[in-house]
Amino acid sequence: MSSTLVAAALPVARAEWLKIKSLRSSLVSLIVVFVATVGITALVFAAVGRAEADNADAEPLFGAFYAFNFGQIAAISFGTTAVSSEYTSGALRISLTAVPRRGLFYAAKMAVVGALALLVGLATSFGTFLIGQAFLGEYAIGLGHPGAVRACVGGGVYLALMALLAAGLTAVLRSGVAVLSILIPFTLIVSFVLGDMASGVAGFLPDQAGQQVLHENPTGTLGPWPGLAVAAAWAAAALLAGWWAVRRRDA
Repeated sequence: MSSTLVAAALPVARAEWLKIKSLRSSLVSLIVVFVATVGITALVFAAVGRAEADNADAEPLFGAFYAFNFGQIAAISFGTTAVSSEYTSGALRISLTAVPRRGLFYAAKMAVVGALALLVGLATSFGTFLIGQAFLGEYAIGLGHPGAVRACVGGGVYLALMALLAAGLTAVLRSGVAVLSILIPFTLIVSFVLGDMASGVAGFLPDQAGQQVLHENPTGTLGPWPGLAVAAAWAAAALLAGWWAVRRRDA
């Protein structure tokens, strides 16, 4: 039974990968996750990295991932565009004609989105950390620093979860514009306005919870992995809602 399901899923997953590769907006968003995050890190750390590192209140590990504020926007855009393309010009009808099993179609699409986002997210996370530290001289920390490897791995997972959260919501709302209009202001407001409330209710929102893994010593209610688990729960809820929407609604 399982081998038959895998055999049926592989061609569908390959087709979904080809869709993403041929869809310029999705492919560009995926590339931008890496390029923007690493590029902004290089620019900022080259300009003010040592001055900021000399600040007594600086948190060197979390500060290394400053550019994630921008990378997560690109990850959200990737998850959104990868799904919203199905709701333009009747593309979903064509997809479901080729793959009548809606659950299989949806699972394959989300698996491909998640796998690509995770691969790029991990490359982005490790690349951001290492590039930033290269500009800090005597202030640099390495992968041997407490929590550094955990933050790099968790950071990649976090970016993938944000992409999946956006993908699931897009399947529910059937509008990339609507999802971007909700998630981008949401993450920016939570990150920059409600950041000091991490120990309260805001600490259980997906971006605040997920970013706990980037801290050496998280100060909020959630620890690094529990925080990432909360972000995963948000993504799972969105994916389940999207699965219901794809299965129940007309194409």
